[in-house]
Formats: sequence, structure tokens, C-alpha cells
Amino acid sequence: EFAGNPMLRSSLRLLQPFARTTRVHGLHTSAAARSAAEPLSPPSDAELLDRLLSGSMSQHRLEAELGGDAERAVRVRRLYVEAVSAQDGVGDPAAVLSLPVEEVDGPEFYSSVLGTNCENVVGFVPLPVGVIRPLLLDGRRLTVPLATTEGALIASTNRGARAIAAGEGVRTELLGDGMTRAPVVECVDLRQAAALKRWFEAPDRLPELQRTFSATSRFGQLLGVKVALAGRHAFVRFRCATGDAMGMNMVGKGVNTVLAEALETPALEGAELIGLSGNYCTDKKPAAVNWIEGRGKHVAAEAVIPAKAVREVLKAEPLRIARLNVAKNLLGSALAGSIGGFNAHASNLVTAVFLACGQDPAQNVESSQCITTIEAVPTPDGDHDLRIACTMPSVECGTVGGGTALPAQAACLRMLGVAGAADPPGENAAQLAREAKERKIALMRQIPDDVAAGTVDDFMY
Repeated sequence: EFAGNPMLRSSLRLLQPFARTTRVHGLHTSAAARSAAEPLSPPSDAELLDRLLSGSMSQHRLEAELGGDAERAVRVRRLYVEAVSAQDGVGDPAAVLSLPVEEVDGPEFYSSVLGTNCENVVGFVPLPVGVIRPLLLDGRRLTVPLATTEGALIASTNRGARAIAAGEGVRTELLGDGMTRAPVVECVDLRQAAALKRWFEAPDRLPELQRTFSATSRFGQLLGVKVALAGRHAFVRFRCATGDAMGMNMVGKGVNTVLAEALETPALEGAELIGLSGNYCTDKKPAAVNWIEGRGKHVAAEAVIPAKAVREVLKAEPLRIARLNVAKNLLGSALAGSIGGFNAHASNLVTAVFLACGQDPAQNVESSQCITTIEAVPTPDGDHDLRIACTMPSVECGTVGGGTALPAQAACLRMLGVAGAADPPGENAAQLAREAKERKIALMRQIPDDVAAGTVDDFMY
């Protein structure tokens, strides 16, 4: 099968210059003994790839099979990811080969960040990128790149992906989509502030505001406006569609234009825009308004894990996991006064996705707001499967703009099949949000049974 695939043969040729002999340390035998012993030459790249594709070896065993030759393991694993991505038919199979493996093209890289991503540049910080697979999302098999320095995160999530694969995979829903910006307007007095609220929220006002907003952007669209008051200060929260961009700059430009025109209304004479953001948006801070009203993508995901997979893959008991989720993620978080923190550690996966895919890592704050529900579902044979659902109302992400154009981050987006702008606009960014949510569910799967007994802290951090 390998020999008959031209794509894989071509990729393997790229690796051949880097193949090297496995080093065996501490081996002291005579020449006669060595000649009589089993040959110690390492398997070829083709042999390793065949074992990976057949399932007789897991990809995490590559380093051990190659005697600790981590560099060659990376290169063979890239070939494997290209092969399985081609089989899955999702994304660009060759995208993984665009990820830097040794060094970046300095002139190209530093030119790409100039004026867009970073100032006063003195270098770059390399982050390792690993993959989990296969992750079943709405009937598709994905190979997912994650950037992290936290050991065991990818291994844990990969076990979760195996448990998902034992069932029907994850089903997702996009429940809402709209980036928000809330300027603060200082009015003359409370009466004028109330008049401003009524003016913006009048049912027949929205079409007029939408025309003004749309004149500032090809992809931006004003969806709605709500106003909150604190004395004579009015916080005008605009919600906007932004296509495949995360959209903060797009929204800011449009909102500024809308307000400039609105404040020329005679009834609002004397009112002053004192901040394009009044922190009622809310950006990069935990906030109840995001938890309740949403910001960015509002996504939900659900999966049912068979009882057998819970025990054999996760080494856990369905009933005890469901019991722990109530005590920890619901009761414990409520006792702590958490805002959107009704989960174990959603921020782990959101951050790893954001770093790999060129998102703004500071927006992990609101994007990680999540509630996890876990139920033990009775089966006809008297056992219990495990139903897990996660809901995240404020995932802020995009597939154009910001860091998404950097070569390595663009390669990760291409691996997922969501790079750049989609037709219709917004579909790629929505898909990225769904995938971030599914990875959170995969991480929730790694709950060893002794955690439920209270002896291990892995599920508690």
C-alpha cells in the first residue's frame, strides 16, 4: 500500500537525508559476540511508517523505537501525519511539512511580523507542536495540532480521542456568533443617558445603524445593540458579525463611525464618547456579560463514551466520574464564585489551540469560559455509558488576520482545513471554534478512576 502511493514515496524521500543510525549506549561486547547477536540496525523510515499506518505501533513509541533519536522520530511522525491526513480527507495533508522542524527562514519570518505582530523584535521563542488523532468531529476524522510546554497534556488528550473514537464521536452546534464592542459615553445627566438608551434600542433604529456600520467594512455586519447605564454613563454594547476574522479592529472601526453620527443627534448634544471600549464588551477579562450574553462564537459539543471505553481506555468508572463532575466542576466552582469556570481546565486546550493556530493568547481568558455536564446513561445490559457535554459562550477566534498569517500558524490551520477566508464568510472561524470545543471534551476524558476516589490530583488542577 505504501509503495503504491506516490505522495508518500515523495515525502519519504524528503526524510532520507536525515535518517541516522540508532545510538546504543553502554554496550560492551566482543566482535564475535556482536556478529552472533541479532543485528541492531534501526528500522527504515518505510518500515516505521508501515507499522504506524497498520496500527501495530503507536506514534508516541517512535522515540523509543529509534533509541532516543528524537529528531528522526519527529521527521517520521510528520510523514505519518501527512499520510493519515490524506486518508482522512480533511485539510492539506502536506501542511505538516510546512511546520519548521529545525529553524525558520529568518528574513521571511522577521519581515512577516513587521508592522503586524511584534515590535522591537530581538528573536523568537520556539514552542513544540504535537498532534492528537484521530479526533472524530461531526463525522470527520481530524489530526489536531497543539502547541504546549505542559508535559502529558497531549498524551492525556490523545487518550480522550481514543475514547471518543470508541463511540460515535463528538457532535457540535454553533449557537451564536457575534463579536462585541461597548464604548462608554458620558452624558450630561441621567435623563440624557436614558434618552440615549431609548434611541439606540428603538426597534426601527437598527437598519439605520446597520447601513452606517456596513459602509466601513466588506465583511462586518451590525447585528444588534444593547445599552447599560451607570448613572450618566452609557455603555453601548454593539454585537457584530465579522466573517472569518476575530474582528476586534473591524468592529472598532465601524462602531466609532456609528457613534460619531449618533452623537450629532440634537437630543444627545453634550454627550461625549470618552472610551471606544468601556470594559462592558468584555475583552480579555472574566465577565458575567460574556458568560450570559456571549461574545465571539457560542459553541456546544456532546459525546457519548461507551462504558467499555471508559474502563479500558480511561481506567475509570462512569458513575464515579459523573459524581465527581457534580462535586468538583459544579458545586466546587459555585462555592468559589467562579464566572464561567464550571470545568476542570478548559484553558489548557484553548491555549494550546490558540498558540498553534495564531490566535490572540490573551483572549484565552473569556474563550475558556465553559460549563461541563457529565451524565451516566443506563444501558440495556445494566451498565452505564458516559454522556459529556461542554458549552462555551465566548470563544474568540479567527482564521484571517493577526497571527494566522505567520508561516507555522498558517500550516496548523491548513492541517485543520480552515486556513484563510471561507465561502460563505465566517465558516472557517466557526469550524475552528467547534474544533477547540471538541478538544476540550477530549481532555475531559482523561479522568483516571483513582481521581474519583480522591487519591490523584490530575483531574483537579
